[in-house]
Amino acid sequence: MGQSKLLHRSELSSQRTVRSEQIMAQLTVTLPDGSKREYETGTTLEQVAESIGKRLAKEALGAKINGKVVDLSTSLKEDADIEILTFDSPDGKEIFRHSASHIMAQAVKRLFPNTKYAIGPAIKDGFYYDFEVETPLSPEDLEKIESEMTRIVSEASDFKKSEMKIADAIQYFKDRDDPYKVEMMEEWQAQGQETVSIYNQGDFTDLCSGPHIPNTQFLKSFKLLSIAGAYWRGDSNRQMLQRVYGTAFFKEKDLKAYLNRLEEAKKRDHRKIGKELDLFSFHEEGPGFPFWHPKGAILFDILLKIIRQENDRQHYQEVKTPIILNESLWHASGHYENFKENMYFTEIDERDYAVKPMNCPGHCLIYKNSLHSYKELPIKISEFGLVHRHELSGVLHGLFRVRNFTQDDAHVFCMPEQLKDEIVKCIEYTARIYKMVGFEKYNVFIATRPEKSIGSDEDWENATAKLKEALEELGLPYEIKEGEGAFYGPKIEFNVEDCIERNWQCGTTQVDFSMPGRLGLTYEGSDGKKHTPVMIHRAILGSMERFIGILIEHYAGKFPLWLSPTQVRLIPIHEKQHDYARNLEKILMDESIRVDIDFRDEKLGYKIRKSQLEKIPFMVILGDKEMEEKTLSIRSRTQGDLGTSDLESFIQLLKKENTLNSN
Repeated sequence: MGQSKLLHRSELSSQRTVRSEQIMAQLTVTLPDGSKREYETGTTLEQVAESIGKRLAKEALGAKINGKVVDLSTSLKEDADIEILTFDSPDGKEIFRHSASHIMAQAVKRLFPNTKYAIGPAIKDGFYYDFEVETPLSPEDLEKIESEMTRIVSEASDFKKSEMKIADAIQYFKDRDDPYKVEMMEEWQAQGQETVSIYNQGDFTDLCSGPHIPNTQFLKSFKLLSIAGAYWRGDSNRQMLQRVYGTAFFKEKDLKAYLNRLEEAKKRDHRKIGKELDLFSFHEEGPGFPFWHPKGAILFDILLKIIRQENDRQHYQEVKTPIILNESLWHASGHYENFKENMYFTEIDERDYAVKPMNCPGHCLIYKNSLHSYKELPIKISEFGLVHRHELSGVLHGLFRVRNFTQDDAHVFCMPEQLKDEIVKCIEYTARIYKMVGFEKYNVFIATRPEKSIGSDEDWENATAKLKEALEELGLPYEIKEGEGAFYGPKIEFNVEDCIERNWQCGTTQVDFSMPGRLGLTYEGSDGKKHTPVMIHRAILGSMERFIGILIEHYAGKFPLWLSPTQVRLIPIHEKQHDYARNLEKILMDESIRVDIDFRDEKLGYKIRKSQLEKIPFMVILGDKEMEEKTLSIRSRTQGDLGTSDLESFIQLLKKENTLNSN
């Protein structure tokens, strides 16, 4: 009996030891620098950050476990690769700004209790949340919301995650009268989802997958920026919601710098400058369709000339294709199935036609019009093609979002074995043009297969691989944009950086294995058999209209001499200098200098100020002395009074400055 008790106690002791060992079990985490650390099972990622360093612990916003972004409160259960996320990382920024949207929503709930909530994601440089409110929000309301957000931050409430059965969550949000949350969850439930995650901070609860910052007190530097309308789920047949935009930074100095950039961007607004410089206009008779004025048309033609000259050097053959083509072509190319919501349609002679949204099918018809041998390839076709795309009125934005635009479009038809080399040439060409027009910095992305697409998996993988190989051969770093390719193929996107560090998506190089086959394009190979060419879609400026808008904002309308619509303004002081001015105008025009004369009967100071407002690079003042001595009194936009010069010296000065960056 005693022995039995002894054995029983021994077994209990053994079990306690096993449980203790399980509790104290060690695991290994690997940090981004490759170093390894040992922790007890159950250690939180917040504790891991504290063990690495006090500064990291203060700045830690979230973490990654084996590549998955999670809250810092997450516990370690097994060996893993760990990365602690701060605001310096893209994922850290997203966690921070997503949390800011929740704090803003909490403030709105306190101030406007009957508000209904839609979604509130982080976006580039900020966040937003869509609300249905009883009374439209005003700029004064933004100030109130900001004040309430500051109060919530000071309350230092933890973000707490919990899981709920989806049926319970649906009932909870029904009771709270949040139909938008209910609609989303009912769809998830129909798809078989059984649970959802909920986040609480203080007195606010929201449906969210997270992750979030540990505590509201992390959000100290934020600013609400604007209010806009947004249809629920982007559907114009659904409820119009109010979207409140804001931004947030980990450090106050970064917030101030960003707000200063926004103010600078307002001053550079191409719509405002375009009106001041009389470059273009929009009219109710054609909403979303830009009207180019004489000076704006000069900008347009200068860029067109640059691309046309470079195209000639690269052996592109320029073509022109119709704006309206039979609808059957767009079915064959795949556009009708994948792009018809962006297209305009019409009927001619009782047959259905479409206004072209892209130039590529027309170029395919030109290629197909003749027989081709492998010896001819690559064949390069270019066009400054006017295309039309239907955009909702709410998204139209000056030259940046229009309903018709001109593409500096080109297509390269080549053999598969030529593909990588031709992609490399397109990339080098694009980089050279950006440097020429003043953009030294740009970022590169590869956009991969979208949900709506045509073509086989093998073709998509091959096309994507060739884009990567070309960029890697040139030593260009790139990032991946998952699911953002064209429906017919993956693409390289070029984002130029302007002088206030904004990025603009411009040029693309796209690989298309599908459309040539769908439209019956062939060439005779060295084996005497018919083969299907590969097609590269290439645009450098992208939309001429949009690129001009970018240039206007980049230069704030103070264009370099080569791009200025008016390079020189002649300002005669009195009527008796008019003939001298006309003679100078003719000489300068013969030297291909863009010049005009201010003949108005106004004071000299007024004329000079007017020229400065129009951002004319050079003014030439013509008085009695200048006329008698056959000289010029020159003022520079950037340097002020340059003194007196003879005509030949002035022409040489203009020719020296009137060059592109590559020269």
